Amino acid sequence: MKVVLASHNKGKLVELAAILEAGVPELELVGYDGPEPIEDGTSYLANALIKARAANQHTDLPAIADDSGIAVEILGGSPGIFSARWSGTRDAATNRQLLLAQLEDVAPEHRAAAFVCTIALVDGNDEILFTGIWPGSIATEERGTNGHGYDPIFIPEGFEHTAAEIDSEVKNAFSHRAQALSQLIEYLRAN
Repeated sequence: MKVVLASHNKGKLVELAAILEAGVPELELVGYDGPEPIEDGTSYLANALIKARAANQHTDLPAIADDSGIAVEILGGSPGIFSARWSGTRDAATNRQLLLAQLEDVAPEHRAAAFVCTIALVDGNDEILFTGIWPGSIATEERGTNGHGYDPIFIPEGFEHTAAEIDSEVKNAFSHRAQALSQLIEYLRAN
């Protein structure tokens, strides 16, 4: 069974193909070469659906897409869907520094946050959604080099280290994306 990943990111294709094809051996995850849709949704769910629908329509194959970000409780859930461009750029280091500056006077016990990932599977009129949430808090400074995005400032619940200080295998077992992918794999196995 071929499924298209609604992303032009080749690294993401390799990463997700390894996970999904191991979980569902009869599945082949293929890349998307169609037009990039405009992500103008107001939620992770809406943006994931926009991308998956576009890839499904362009390729006529079942399509998956994800949308993810970090939600900080004291900021009302922001940066949220704007995580990748929180500072007005797509530079991860600048985004992290802005978020740390915004929380500079906030005590550690009030820095609750969560990584959120929603994956949409679209096959014609069938649309199924899977969401993973990884709770934690925002550190007071960057720590670690293993990871990307907000990993150096995110301390997962139950850990003392940031996500960028945790071994990749451990991170991939607990993360928001791992949770959503696990749900997707269960669904694909059953169907």
